[in-house]
Amino acid sequence: MQKKDFFLISNSNDLFQELKKILPEANWSIFERGTGAIEYLFNSPPGLLLIDSSIKDISAFELVGLFKSENVYRQVPVVLILNQNELTSINFYHLEADDFILKPINPTIVKPRLHLVLSRAARALDANPLTKLPGNTSIIQKIQSLIDQKKEFALAYVDLDYFKSFNDKYGFSRGDEVLMMTARIIVNTIRAFGGQNSFVGHVGGDDFVFIVSPQKVEQACKMIISSFDSIVPNFYDPKDRENGYIRSTDRQGNIREFPFMAISIAVVFNYGQLKHYGEAAQIAMNLKKIAKENPKSCYVLDRRKPTN
Repeated sequence: MQKKDFFLISNSNDLFQELKKILPEANWSIFERGTGAIEYLFNSPPGLLLIDSSIKDISAFELVGLFKSENVYRQVPVVLILNQNELTSINFYHLEADDFILKPINPTIVKPRLHLVLSRAARALDANPLTKLPGNTSIIQKIQSLIDQKKEFALAYVDLDYFKSFNDKYGFSRGDEVLMMTARIIVNTIRAFGGQNSFVGHVGGDDFVFIVSPQKVEQACKMIISSFDSIVPNFYDPKDRENGYIRSTDRQGNIREFPFMAISIAVVFNYGQLKHYGEAAQIAMNLKKIAKENPKSCYVLDRRKPTN
C-alpha cells in the first residue's frame, strides 16, 4: 500500500521528529513558513495536515481558513498543535480544523488521536452525500471482512424499479426524497433485527445493500417491501395515483406508461463458501435480473447449497 503524505507546518524540527516517530508509516514533510506552504499544499494536497500554532508569518487559524476555503481540499483532515493556554481563547465553533493536539506531545495520546482523525476523514469521504450511509469502500470492506472471518451472513442488494421514469417526470428533488425514504425504511428495518454484523450501505443512486443473519433476511425483505409499497404512492401526484401509472420518457426517448416504483431485492448467502466480495456481487447481479422480471416489489433468494 502506498504511503500517505503528511505535512507539518512548524519551525520546530524537534516537533517534526517526534511526530515522525509516532506515525512512521507516513511520508512526512515539514514547512517552516505558512505562506510558503500554501501554494505547495494546493498543488499537492496531503493525506493529513498539521499546523503548529507557533508559526510566525501567518496565523495558524487563518491558514486553516485559507486551506479549507477550497472545496476540493475540504476533505483533507487538518489538526492544530496548540499550547494549553490557547484553549480558552479559541472559538472552536467557527474554526474549520478537524481536531487538535497539545504540546508537549504525548505519544500515547497523540498516536490514537491522529488515527481517529484519519478514520473519521475516511468515513466522511466514503459516505453517500445524500443519505450519509456508508458508501462503496465501506461496503466492500464490510463484506470482505465477514468473508475473511468466515461469518455466516445474508447480503441483500436492493434497487428501485421505474425510478428513472419517476425522476424524469417529477425531477431530481422528488427523486432524492424517494431515495431518503428508501434509506430510512431499510435502516429502521435492519435496526429492528439488530445483530453484531448487521449493516446498511448506499452504493449510489437507487442501489442499496444490507446485511443480516441468514435466519432473519427473508422477514427483513418482506418488511421492507411492505413498508415501501405502502409509502411510495404518496410521492405521486393525485391524478397519477388515481390512474395507477405515470407517463414518462423511456431510454429510447419515447413517451410511454410506467407503473409505480417497486423495490427489488437479491439475497446472497454466505456459509463460509465465498472467498471474495466480487463473488457475492456477481451472484446478486444474476438474481436481480430475475427479480426485475416481476413488475411488482419482490425478493429473490440464492437457493443454491454451498459445496464442501
